[in-house]
This record gives sequence, C-alpha cells and structure tokens, in this order.
Amino acid sequence: MDIIQKYKNFFSVLGKWVILGSLIGIVVGSTTTFLLETNDYLGEVREKNGWLIGLLPLGGILLGYIYMNYGKVFFNNTLNDTAKLNNLVIDTVHGKKKVPMRMGPIVYFGTFLTVFFGGSTGREGAAVQMGGSVAEAVNRLFKVKIIDTKILTMSGISAGFGAAFGAPITGAVFGMEMAALGKMKFEAFVPCLVASFVGHFMTTAALGHKHEEFIIQSIPELSFITFTKVIIVSVIFSLLSILYCQLRHGIQTFSEKLFNKNHMKRAFFGGIIIVALTLIIGSQDYNGRGLQMLEQSFTEDVPPFAFLIKLIFTAVTLGTGFVGGEAIPLFFMGATLGNTLHTFIDLPISFLAALGLIAVFCGAANTPIAAFLLAMEIFDGKGLEYFFIACLVSYIFSGHHGLWPSQQIYEPKSRLYDIANAETIKNVEQKKKSKNQI
Repeated sequence: MDIIQKYKNFFSVLGKWVILGSLIGIVVGSTTTFLLETNDYLGEVREKNGWLIGLLPLGGILLGYIYMNYGKVFFNNTLNDTAKLNNLVIDTVHGKKKVPMRMGPIVYFGTFLTVFFGGSTGREGAAVQMGGSVAEAVNRLFKVKIIDTKILTMSGISAGFGAAFGAPITGAVFGMEMAALGKMKFEAFVPCLVASFVGHFMTTAALGHKHEEFIIQSIPELSFITFTKVIIVSVIFSLLSILYCQLRHGIQTFSEKLFNKNHMKRAFFGGIIIVALTLIIGSQDYNGRGLQMLEQSFTEDVPPFAFLIKLIFTAVTLGTGFVGGEAIPLFFMGATLGNTLHTFIDLPISFLAALGLIAVFCGAANTPIAAFLLAMEIFDGKGLEYFFIACLVSYIFSGHHGLWPSQQIYEPKSRLYDIANAETIKNVEQKKKSKNQI
C-alpha cells in the first residue's frame, strides 16, 4: 500500500507540474511572439527613419518616469524594484524577492521604446521577465507553496528563453542554471522542460514566428592543432565577456551615483551619449539589435572593431537605465570578434563567428550547459566537440564576473581561483556550514 501511495503522490505531483508548466508556456509563448513581432516591426521602422535616434533621450525620460512611478512594489515590507530586471527574477528564485505581475508589461513597453529609438539591446531579457510575471500570476491564481513558487519562476524563465530563441532544450536548462553558479535545482526540470517546449510551440508552430538562422559553412577536421586554436580563441572570447560585464556594471554604478538614482536623468543623458556616438560613427549599424551585421559576420568581413563599438553602445544603453536583453548584443560582439580573428587564425570564418557567438554569451551569462545546448540547437549539432571545449574554457576563464550580480556562487568555477577569490570561497563554505547546522 505504501508503494501504491508513493506512486499516486508521484503522478499527482507530475501532473501538477505538467499542467502548470503548460499554462505558463502557453501564456509566455504567446506574449513572447508579440514581443518578437513588435520588436521586428519597430526595428524596421527605425531603420527606415534614421531621425528617430534623435528622440532617444526623450524616450529615456519617459522610460525613467514609468520605472520611478510604477516600477516599485512592496511585498511584506520588502521593496521589489522592477528596474532591477533579471536580477529581481533571480532574487525571486532564491526566495529573497517577488516578481510583481506588472513587471512584464512594463519591461515590454520599455523594450519597445529602447528598440524604436535606437538603443542597443536585445529581447530575451523582456521575455524572461515576462516569464517571471506570468509565473507570479499563476502562483497567485493557484496559491502554490513558497518552495513551488521558486520552481514556477524558473519555469517562466525557461518558457521565455526557449520561446525567444527557438531553442526549447536550451530554455529548459537555462531556467535551472541561470540563478546560481555550481548548483542546479533538478526538481524543476519537468515544469521547466514543459514550459519551454510549450512556449516554443506557441511561438513557432501555433503563431508562425520564424527565428533568425545562423549557418556554419564548414567545420574543420578534428586535430590537436585545431583544438589548440579553439582554446586560444575561447580565452579571448571570455576576456571580451569580462570587459563587457565590467563596463556595463561600471557605467550603471557611476550613473546611479552621479544622478542619485534618478532613472529619468540617467536614461536622458544615456540617450544623449548614444546619439553622439551614432553621429561620431556615422552609421546606425550598432543601434537596435544589429541583426544585419550579425548575420553578415558569418559570410563576409565586417569592420574589424565592430565588436568593440557594439560593446560600448550596449554597455551605455543598458548601464544608463534603458531596458532589453543582452543575449543578442553578446551574440553580435562574439560573432564579429570571431570574424575579426579570422584574419589572424586559419579557421573558417563562419566557424569562428559561431564559436564567438556562443563563447561570449557563455562567459557573460555563466551558463555553460545552456550555452552548449544552444550551440547544438541553432547550429544543428555541428562541431559538437569544439563547442563543448569553447563553453568550458570561456566559462572558467571568465571568472566570477557576469551579467547578473544576483547570481549566487555555490561552488567556485575552479580551484584556480583559490587565491584571487579566497574571500568569496570562504563565504561559500560558511553558508554551507550554516545550512548544515540548520
């Protein structure tokens, strides 16, 4: 009888997660499709009307006003600021905060503003945050337990990422891997998997959105020399991810201090800087998502410093309070740097661009498993061995830097960081001891 009861409980829990995961996937997949289609349309309008970039500072004022007046919500005497973006979602996974339901609509509108007026940003950030908002709505509707709330939030992350990139397997793992280094909550696997696949199905099969395609023209044969080259370029890609993260966080810290955390002033002056940089460069190739040059980097030469220009544009845009995703800009930086390295390293141009796309994202997001799976999904499984090495190397050499300060370090990436991160590791060990004592 005990065995029968255990199986009943098992299938009861399994059924619950399949239903809730499906519900989250349907809603997030539908809203993500709206995000993707609207972003594409607004991006095309801006490209045809170059003068719109001049309105970016005014868009910054409007965006700042919305976040300052409608983006802050108190739960149990705890401030939950939607301007914290993905960091707030991660804090919710750790049980420290709660994602307000209004976060999704606000970040969607903010992303549309940023894209329409020419800020350098992506889209997965908005999809992930909408996923967190939908998860909170499901949580309130069904009044789930506190522990289950964290799992629902991870499912929302998975649905958003899987739907945004047409990569359901990656999305399932990304939801579990995003919140922490050295730890994955595998009990969330079923709802994350279901939410990601249902979200992907809604975006593609049900609503007909077509994702961008990046094609590797040729893969070098397996050899010791090629693996050595892959390791070298992967270290370079990891350094680029560190540079971006440090500059982006540095600009954010400086601008918050300079304008006393006034979001309107920060975004206004950030918009002025982007307009000035655009005039100096004399091109709008680095505004918006930059998909045209990203795709071009797989087939022909692009400007040698395109990766650095995009890095600066994105760091200023997001560091001064504009919103959106960072994955597409990171893809751009990595692919164009790979394109530039083709001049010095004898490897196929599309292969180097693909390596850079994945490795820079991996080093910045600190999600090596998800990054490897992303490579397998968007490149049809080509170069499996090389992408595995690239993700591993980039993840290790990027150190404990990253896009989201809220990511918790449960285990150091490598004992190579024992000296450089002695204090961090000591804190990790103290947390473990405290948990064991409890």
